[in-house]
Amino acid sequence: MSTAYQPDIRPGRLGAADYAQHFADASPRLTRTQALLEAERCLYCYDAPCATACPTSIDVPSFIKRIADDNLRGSARTILESNPLGGMCARVCPTENLCEAVCVRAAQEGAPVAIGRLQRYAVDALMDSHQPQIFTRASATGKTIAVVGAGPAGLACAYTLARQGHDVAVFDAKPKAGGLNEYGLASYKTPDNFAQREVQWLLDLGGITVHSNWKLETAAQLDTLRKDHDAVFLGLGLSTTHALGVPGETLNGVGDAVDFIATLRQTVDLSTLPVGRRVVVIGGGMTAVDAAVQSKLLGAKVVHMVYRRGMEAMSASIAEQEWAQTNGVVLHQWLAPVEILGRDGHVAGVRFADQALVDGKLQPTGREITFEADTVLKAIGQKLGNPVLAAAGLLLDGGRMVTDAEGQTNLSGVWAGGDCRAGGLDLTVEAVEHGKQSAHAIHAYITSA
Repeated sequence: MSTAYQPDIRPGRLGAADYAQHFADASPRLTRTQALLEAERCLYCYDAPCATACPTSIDVPSFIKRIADDNLRGSARTILESNPLGGMCARVCPTENLCEAVCVRAAQEGAPVAIGRLQRYAVDALMDSHQPQIFTRASATGKTIAVVGAGPAGLACAYTLARQGHDVAVFDAKPKAGGLNEYGLASYKTPDNFAQREVQWLLDLGGITVHSNWKLETAAQLDTLRKDHDAVFLGLGLSTTHALGVPGETLNGVGDAVDFIATLRQTVDLSTLPVGRRVVVIGGGMTAVDAAVQSKLLGAKVVHMVYRRGMEAMSASIAEQEWAQTNGVVLHQWLAPVEILGRDGHVAGVRFADQALVDGKLQPTGREITFEADTVLKAIGQKLGNPVLAAAGLLLDGGRMVTDAEGQTNLSGVWAGGDCRAGGLDLTVEAVEHGKQSAHAIHAYITSA
């Protein structure tokens, strides 16, 4: 008598103490001595290239000099004046590709100043102080702005406008504010509920009201927001994962990496979270790394992360790739999925075709390889996927909203920023800058009448 296929997916693969250890802070806060020594390495360059490389234009030499002077409150003020989500960005920003990549010390000594860790040190000190909110609102203007999306772009826009005395109503589809900071980043990058602590810091300024579990589902909703408010900012993020377009994609056990990460972030007791013994993650970005590493940390025996091009084309940084390998993830390049194999309705493996570049185009070489799998996670990018935007008359490019440099869309009084805005880098720090830019433009727009 035949028996149904039983995939090896179960919770509790580790001992109770292992979960706390595996998901502890991946990059612990610097000690005071470490911070002071690192700050002294900074040359405080005039026209510092690190400040130019920062999407939010933080005055890096200035905040580091204040750390060297043991003035952490002043240092944090310098950071947060330019980047109100400076604490989270210090944790997740790819500094090795931005400010630290152009640090003069990197050329001189082979190692840049640890700008990201110093930024976290200063902001964390402020957050832990008895009076963390160092900014105050301007006099009330009586103007109101609707912000749709409580991710980095929306929060940065709301905070900047609230500081200028406007009242901001933030509408978000999730139960908690934070966007990807709350639902889309690995737990070991944002331990101790930091995403919500940062949200609360932003809200403590006053003038911001968050409406949770609110979804933009009709063009009429957007019309109502435009009529009821002086301006609207759309920071919707990207809600839909691209499909692989291969047979077997609908089998049980095939899921989206972003959903896996969101579930993990909202699970209090990780020992209750099931994970496959053999996991295949398809994709080459940070989401793929976060999903693959966390699968391994949950107790998966074998985790393959598979990308269709070469290592240099992966959007995950070299540091992220090395982090994955350090944690036991096996990285593969030049493999494209051909079919997800199943047994009794559940995934059992993935068949890949070996790829090569021929005249600049990917072509199969004829060789194939199959990885057994209990779980397959897709991390091949996201799209906006909201038909309401086109119905409302917004101009789109590749499914994302077209704006000018300040984020203004083709609709009067409507701005957009973050991942939903066409032409961006899909970075948290860039989303923050989009929110800031749009907030300043909105302020000028609603106060010029």
